[in-house]
Amino acid sequence: MRDATDHSSTLVGWREWVALPSAGVDWIKAKVDTGARSSSIHAYEIREVEVDGVAHVRFLLRPWQRSTDDVVELTLPVHDRRAVRSSSGHTEQRYVVLLTISLREREVTAEFTLTNRDAMGFRMLIGREALRQGFVVDPARSFLGGRAPKHVRRANRGAQ
Repeated sequence: MRDATDHSSTLVGWREWVALPSAGVDWIKAKVDTGARSSSIHAYEIREVEVDGVAHVRFLLRPWQRSTDDVVELTLPVHDRRAVRSSSGHTEQRYVVLLTISLREREVTAEFTLTNRDAMGFRMLIGREALRQGFVVDPARSFLGGRAPKHVRRANRGAQ
């Protein structure tokens, strides 16, 4: 986390391609949302398990919007459990995990809630708590960190 004397920041657009290095996910499209406090990631088949006496959560992640390809199974320590209110006003209990993301070639660790985002336009939402780690959002721009390769973008759209 940057301290109050570090005034450098990284500019990001309202949507960006990011990576989850520890999960082996090189590309996942994220919406950068200053209106959301928490970050969230698409997860399904979520279940709590115990690993060496510590609560963990095991879940599946599909990085592509309209495809079942490249499913990743993750098991991470439970960082927290909290009630999260969606933009539609619905409150849901969610697991919270810590994930390291690579955004504009910077790696930061942030809290992510686990939820089914099948109906959403993006598999990941990056909220204010993650953005406080030195990011500034230009809402008029997109993909300032570059675009995923064409075959990745096609997979995300469900195209062959």
